[in-house]
Amino acid sequence: MSDDAYWRRPPEGSAADPVSPPAAPASVPYTGAPRSAPPPHGWRPPVVDSPSPPRRLPEQDPERIDREEQAATILTRGVGLFAGAVMLVLLFILCGRALF
Repeated sequence: MSDDAYWRRPPEGSAADPVSPPAAPASVPYTGAPRSAPPPHGWRPPVVDSPSPPRRLPEQDPERIDREEQAATILTRGVGLFAGAVMLVLLFILCGRALF
């Protein structure tokens, strides 16, 4: 008899019960994980050297930072104005070609 016999329908007209499933194994209580052997006496994890203290950062010059920031702003605006002027000239050229 195959393993699927339990799940098959009984033949038509028979009142016999299907094959009974195998009995469940006796319940054994869980005793937990097996105990491990303790580490040898004097065992220690590897020691990591402590890092050196952080170095001191150089002092900041707020006036110099402000000057450099202002110079960067002027450069950025100059590049933007130049790009806008180039795009405006190209727009005039394209519109001039379309109209004439």
